[in-house]
Amino acid sequence: MTKHVLSIDQGTTGTTVMVLDEQIRVVAKVTQEFPQIYPKPGWVEHDPEAIWASVTGALGKALEQAAIDPASIAGIGITNQRETALIWERDSGRPVHNAIVWQDRRTASTCEAMKSDGLEALFRERTGLVLDPYFSGTKVRWMLDNVAGTRERARQGKLAFGTVDCYLIWRLTGGAAHVTDVSNASRTLLFNLGSLAWDPELLARLHVPEALLPAVRGSSEVYGTTRGVPGLPDGIPVAGAAGDQQAALFGQACFAPGDAKCTYGTGAFLLVNTGERPVASTNGLLTTVAWKIGDRPAVYALEGSAFIAGAAVQWLRDGLGLIESAPQIEALAQQVPDSGGVVFVPALVGLGAPHWRPDARGVIVGVTRGTTAAHLARATLDGIALQIHDLARAMSQDAGKPLASFKVDGGASANDLLMQFQADILDMTIERPQVIETTALGSAFLAGLATGVWDNPEQIRSSWKPDRTFEPAMEPDERKEHLARWARAVRIA
Repeated sequence: MTKHVLSIDQGTTGTTVMVLDEQIRVVAKVTQEFPQIYPKPGWVEHDPEAIWASVTGALGKALEQAAIDPASIAGIGITNQRETALIWERDSGRPVHNAIVWQDRRTASTCEAMKSDGLEALFRERTGLVLDPYFSGTKVRWMLDNVAGTRERARQGKLAFGTVDCYLIWRLTGGAAHVTDVSNASRTLLFNLGSLAWDPELLARLHVPEALLPAVRGSSEVYGTTRGVPGLPDGIPVAGAAGDQQAALFGQACFAPGDAKCTYGTGAFLLVNTGERPVASTNGLLTTVAWKIGDRPAVYALEGSAFIAGAAVQWLRDGLGLIESAPQIEALAQQVPDSGGVVFVPALVGLGAPHWRPDARGVIVGVTRGTTAAHLARATLDGIALQIHDLARAMSQDAGKPLASFKVDGGASANDLLMQFQADILDMTIERPQVIETTALGSAFLAGLATGVWDNPEQIRSSWKPDRTFEPAMEPDERKEHLARWARAVRIA
């Protein structure tokens, strides 16, 4: 019987389930969206049951599409929106509150107070992160402080905290496994990059009881087996997990130090493999665990995060009604040769790296009587690429040398206009693979390695095939003009 690997890619707006065979062919891929919840300005939540329903719904449809015997599934890999935080009851599995999403900014004042107390250097040194509402630690603290009875029940060991990977492993194994992997743990503000363990001092600073936390495991190992999952037989190994951006780095076969990729999803994320040692950033980037496989040392990465990328296109669709579907933005933007001087800084939930300004908000400048919807569409695509320019420049400064090229993936990487402008504004080669859902590929590869479907990462590297290479074609003076307008607009965001 042909072996298959099932990948669950649980993202911010929906869940994608992909089925691969042992020849690394995609035999099924289904995405199911779920609602976003906005209780207050700057607050973003998800219903955990809606997340789980999107997983089981996509899973059922993918198995139907693949037309395979579920018994042929050798393992399940999970990748996920990383910093989104959940707390649930250990006995019943019921969440105590909606999941607080990575985009949520409600803990900005907590982060500012901690900075005022002089704690930023401590957290930066231990975790590789900055004190920002983006990360899970302050979200957990908020739930413990604001949901009645939660803190006491957490101390008593009656509650469980997890990022989305942890929650899904719990559900897939029928509550038998409360575990996370090192890549997701490294996004919580609670995890020590050096010891690869929860840090007692950081837990104390954030008032998070250790009894609440999952066990931390590698990214490619069996965590447990399925039990009571609709459409799946019991006993399938749940065998791989990594945060979405680390999974994409793995899925892009960026196995050597210096290899880099950028994922264009709801946000955009540029990562470079730095090898077996964490590299501290002096330019506003994050140091993170990329993955850990077996007994081999952990692999680390430098990361730059732009909170809004594809979400800006969704805003044009849902908020302004300029387009009916996200892919239509390319045709609209192509109606004009450039943005006509319009600059859009898509800081709709603040600015991430390298600026780290949670109070920033989106701005559109340069609008004239002649500005059209096409100019705004073009400025939106430009704004996504210009954010990545800032990240790449910071990354080059940390590395001491410019990036020569990077690979791209994610839904918006299918936009040729965006990718060409990205190459132009960076003056850099951009490579796009044939399969751009590399986040799902990465988690499938991790699960397949753990269950013997594939023997080593070289099999994965040989499967990577380019679709198109984008070479820079912009004149230096034009690039300089774009960057100057962008810098002015960012200052007022």
